[in-house]
Formats: sequence, C-alpha cells, structure tokens
Amino acid sequence: MSKTLKRLLTFFIGVPLVLSLVYINFMYHLPLQIVIGIFAVLGASEFHDMLSQKYKLFSKEIVLILVALLPFSSYIFTLAGLSFDVTQWFFVFEIIFLMAFECFSQKSFEQSSSKIAFSLLIVFYTGFLLTFLSRMALLENSRYVISLFLVYVFMCDSFAWFFGILFGKGTRGVVAASPNKSVVGFAGGIVCATGCGLLFKVFFPSIFDVPYLNLIILGIFTSLAGISGDLVESVFKRSCEVKDSGNLIPGRGGVLDSIDSILVAGPIFYIGYNFLIK
Repeated sequence: MSKTLKRLLTFFIGVPLVLSLVYINFMYHLPLQIVIGIFAVLGASEFHDMLSQKYKLFSKEIVLILVALLPFSSYIFTLAGLSFDVTQWFFVFEIIFLMAFECFSQKSFEQSSSKIAFSLLIVFYTGFLLTFLSRMALLENSRYVISLFLVYVFMCDSFAWFFGILFGKGTRGVVAASPNKSVVGFAGGIVCATGCGLLFKVFFPSIFDVPYLNLIILGIFTSLAGISGDLVESVFKRSCEVKDSGNLIPGRGGVLDSIDSILVAGPIFYIGYNFLIK
C-alpha cells in the first residue's frame, strides 16, 4: 500500500475517531484526556530516542514520568476545581527537580548543561504544550471549542498536503526546514482551515456569537502555528538526522509526526480563543 493511500486512510479513520472522543464529555472529556496522556508519553519516548543519538539525556524513565505527570496533573487539577496556574507551578517544580537531581546524582558535570536542557525540552515540548488541549476541557461549550481547534489543525495539515501535491511543485524549497513543503500548500491549508472554521458560526450561531472576522483571525493564527509546529519538528528531525520520529502511525510516521502541529497550535488557539471568542 502506498504512503499516500495510508495517509488518506489514517485521515478518514483517525479524524472522525478523535472528534467522536471529543463529544464524550464525561468527567471533563475523560476518554480524550487519557488519549492526550498516552500520546504525550509516546511522543516523548520518540523524541528521547531521537535526541539521545546525539546528546546526553536523563534516563528515559525519568523523562517519561515527568512528561506523563503534566497532562495527568492538569486533569486532576481540573477535577479538583483548581486554577490552571497550578499546572504551570508544577512544571516549574519539574524544572527545579531535574536541575537539583543532576547536582546530587553526578560526580562529573561536563555534559550536564546539555543533559538538563535537552531533557527539559522533551518535557516542555511533549508534556507542557499538550496541557493546553487539556485546558480547553474547562471552557464553556468545550465540545465545540475543542472540535473547532482540531478542525483548524487537521484541515490545515490535510489541505496543505493536498494543494502542495497538486499545485505546489514550483513553490517548494522556500523553507529549508522542510524543502518538500510549498508556499501554495501553506496558503491552501490556511485558507481552507479558516473556511472550515467559519462553518462553526453557520451551524452553531448561538455558541460562536462573534463577528466572522474574529473566527478568521483565530483560524489564520492557529493555522500558522500548526504549520510552524510541523516545521519545528522537521528541524528537530534534521538535527538528529532521522526521517520520521517513528513508524506507529500509517502514512505519517511516528506519534510525534502526527501531533507536532497540535503541540504548537494548542497554546496559540487557547490564548486567541480567550481574547477573540470567549
């Protein structure tokens, strides 16, 4: 089976499956929160494998535990009715813990700086950034809000790939981080994702009772963040000299290859939603 066909099957099966999980609003989207935790750990494991080829890191067990604790603690804080400021404090605690652990667990410190920095990068990138998706579960009409976010990200990624394949051959190579991506693809992804987002106001006018311009701005910034997330992960892979982060997701590569856009777009959407929609 070709990679294109695998990618299409993953899209048409995976996207409806994820969106169906969003609509199970039981205990602040418990099924989705479980998936977020699993993907955070799997993505962190792949990222650790990538970086460990070039850099000294803390043991995978320690890093994965710290990553898993972030979405888990965010969910527990949600159930307890606590502010999400607590999640940020918890992340600061993990940073201090890793630095202190290095001080008391080693006798030689030649690689300590890179060890701490790259291990914390994994915790931040695959753990802390995903907590913004968990935070959306607290918003009013969270089913529709999370669905809007995922539609922005999925549609931008899919239409960017579609337009890039069909019309983008002459505009490739502009971004060195991912020379196979095209300007036409980026533009097509942003326009189509933003257009799909406008349908939420058409079908749910009482929930998204804001001007169309607000949704357009939110769609553009979320799509740009999603594209940036894809490019950032490409930089990481090129730095580590690997093609894909893994092979778990048919047609896409690893888990990290599949959630890279969500990781960066999540905080931008969450902040933008609170300013433009809420």
